[in-house]
Amino acid sequence: MTDPLDELIAALNPEQIDDNTFVGQTPSTSLKRVFGGQVFAQAMRASQKTVEENRQIHSQHGYFIRPGDPNLPIIYSIDRVRDGKSFSTRSASATQNNKVIFSCQMSYQIPENGYEYQKPMPECKGPEECENDNERWRKASESLNPDNQMKSKLHRAKLRSIEMRSVDPIDFINPKPKKPEQLIWVKTSKHIPDCSGQHMHQAILAFLSDFNIMTTSLIPHGISILNKKLQPASLDHTIWFHDKFKVDDWLLYQLDSPRTSSSRGLNRGSFFSLDGRLVASTVQEGLIRIRE
Repeated sequence: MTDPLDELIAALNPEQIDDNTFVGQTPSTSLKRVFGGQVFAQAMRASQKTVEENRQIHSQHGYFIRPGDPNLPIIYSIDRVRDGKSFSTRSASATQNNKVIFSCQMSYQIPENGYEYQKPMPECKGPEECENDNERWRKASESLNPDNQMKSKLHRAKLRSIEMRSVDPIDFINPKPKKPEQLIWVKTSKHIPDCSGQHMHQAILAFLSDFNIMTTSLIPHGISILNKKLQPASLDHTIWFHDKFKVDDWLLYQLDSPRTSSSRGLNRGSFFSLDGRLVASTVQEGLIRIRE
């Protein structure tokens, strides 16, 4: 059986067809649509291959336009918008059946020194004191429906590549309204080979930044992501990279939601390294429509 992290790394290496065209595949899943974080990260990896190695991605802004089909390849077309003295700009579109499912813009920069400031890292208990979220999620899903055992195994396969531990876990079975905040420790399930470089660490962080973020906007309403009346979907997603990091070391994912309205929820996230550095930030707006 393929190791989940090896499978993820392989998926985040789309095949290059020509100078600006790449093809991405989706690992086996029971989901009926492609996970948004996968498309987001694959587009990043494709664009990274069109930029000089000394230029690091510092921001990516994307829109999810149509659900992706996990049974079909995804074609990524990269537009080399500009290469300046210190910045490079790339635009990417992801298509299936000649229809765009995702589009984004990315900016790269040659690292340079300058002013530095950051907000402090939250104080909380460490990852060794927290329960494994993947195991807790599996139990919750199967308790709602025993028939979910095999489906849950396939559905959560991609999650086994990422270890997550919530400081104050959400009760998915009996949710209660409370302040829309989360603190979650995250890292890959095993060490990433050094040859993968910072580009792969950035792509994996972009991939996992789509986990849990939308649920933050549901917390003040006492609604579970497992609610069958809920129609959830990522609408857009943005990530900024501030500093170097290793995604195979623990990172604290701080999440909050400042506003929900018009069946949409705005969610913000910050990633802190164990030494207290704010290494990345993310924002996502998600659809949180309740169907009657």
